[in-house]
Amino acid sequence: MPSLRDSVLSASPKGTMETTLNDISIMYIVADGGPKGAREAFNRLESKFPSLRGRKFYGTFRQTTGEYRACVAREPGDDPQRLGLASDVIPGGLYLREKMKNWTSRTDEIGKMFMAMGERERQRVDSSRPSIEFYRSQDELILLLPISPEQKPSKSG
Repeated sequence: MPSLRDSVLSASPKGTMETTLNDISIMYIVADGGPKGAREAFNRLESKFPSLRGRKFYGTFRQTTGEYRACVAREPGDDPQRLGLASDVIPGGLYLREKMKNWTSRTDEIGKMFMAMGERERQRVDSSRPSIEFYRSQDELILLLPISPEQKPSKSG
């Protein structure tokens, strides 16, 4: 499976790039109160594992329902039922990608950054898929907004 770094398609002058993701099998906990309950949901999720080393964590948000999920990518041998977690797949496809440094002290800016990304690509936002936060490290957060491919003008004549 290609990493986010390997799958960049194009870059815009604003530092936003387009990337294609594969489906990601996950286990998750739904946050109480939407994004406001994210920290508590991640605390509950992280408590299920003896070690977080090597684990990939994601947050997903569905604008249409307001549901926020604290997620961890499934690894071979994971048993969601035994861990008391729900399982699902984060849908792959085309996403707008933006990097946020020092995110732990800027959590109040995450929603604003997604909104700004959505404004710039208003015609292409795909509301059938969730927005994704990929917690790459304690310092770096990758924001992924689902978009549709650009429509090329059709040639007639």
